[in-house]
Amino acid sequence: MSEQKKYEFTGEIKTIFGIEFKQIRAIVNFGYVVAGEIGGWIESEKNLNQSGNAWVSGNAEVSGDARVYGNAWVSGNAEVSGNAEVSGNAWVSGNAWVSGNAEVSGDARVYGNAWVSGNAEVSGNAWVSGNAWVSGDARVYGDARVYGDAEVSGNAWVSGDARVYGNARVYGDAWVYGDARVYGDAWVYGDAEVSGNAWVSGDARVYGNARVYGDAWVYGDARVYGDAWVYGDAEVSGNAWVSGDARVYGNARVYGDAWVYGDARVYGDAWVYGDAEVSGNAWVSGDARVYGDARVYGDAEVKKDDDYMVIGGAGRYNRFTTFFKCRDKTIKVVCGCFFGTIIEFRAKAKETHKGNKHEKVYLAMADMAELQIGNDEVEK
Repeated sequence: MSEQKKYEFTGEIKTIFGIEFKQIRAIVNFGYVVAGEIGGWIESEKNLNQSGNAWVSGNAEVSGDARVYGNAWVSGNAEVSGNAEVSGNAWVSGNAWVSGNAEVSGDARVYGNAWVSGNAEVSGNAWVSGNAWVSGDARVYGDARVYGDAEVSGNAWVSGDARVYGNARVYGDAWVYGDARVYGDAWVYGDAEVSGNAWVSGDARVYGNARVYGDAWVYGDARVYGDAWVYGDAEVSGNAWVSGDARVYGNARVYGDAWVYGDARVYGDAWVYGDAEVSGNAWVSGDARVYGDARVYGDAEVKKDDDYMVIGGAGRYNRFTTFFKCRDKTIKVVCGCFFGTIIEFRAKAKETHKGNKHEKVYLAMADMAELQIGNDEVEK
């Protein structure tokens, strides 16, 4: 038994770039279409199923091996070409293009000047609009929105209630999901994940195996990469970098030109900023503020401002010297290429400077640090 037809060709033909498009007209009532309604343009009958409620309207064009079926609708000046498929309850409208092997399905919407190409899939209740581009093997699904001039490409996934917009880029094997927002000129790529209520904005970059989640915010020119995690209510901004296996969480702030790396932890209400560096297995927490040219690393544990001291412009080379408390209650020192306990620092000053004024300055610095940070219980 032959399929009952729902449309016919009107006899109107137009040729664009060597493709002959034929205008269609409904011959029965179906869906929102009434018999006699003039539709859009298709290259052949295989482009629009005769069954279901799918329709092509306005100046829309469907060509090649592309298929529109189910309850899908292609309207406006939209174009569907190549091996693309539009199905389910999906709508493609405006000046949108769907091409290559792309699929738009479910209740998805592609409109404006948006482009979906390659092997990309847009499904569920997802919307792609504006000048956005979804390409490669990318997936946009759930209630996700990609709009503005945003691009999602490679093997990237955007799902849940996530939003990617502005000039943002999500690519590689990256995943943006939950209620996450990626916008401005931000990039998320590699195997990075942004999820929960996290925001990545400005010129920020999140890449590698990095994770940004919870209510965290990464913005400005900040970089989060490697296996680093930023989560909770933490913020990383300015020109700050968080990398390696570092963790920044709680209400912590890392900003300015600060760098947190290695296995370092910055959490609680701690702030790290300026040109400060926190690295190794160092912990900075509580209400501590680590800033300026401070260098805190090793097994440091800075919970409050009195747990470390930075002295600048002193000693033979007028360099900055950082004293900090460690988890074993010792005080350690970073001065140029020197790193060791405060006892080792004193011994090195005596050995190197042999009673001159520089030795006296370094010893005075050590005394000051001990007064602020507290006596070294282990070394008494």
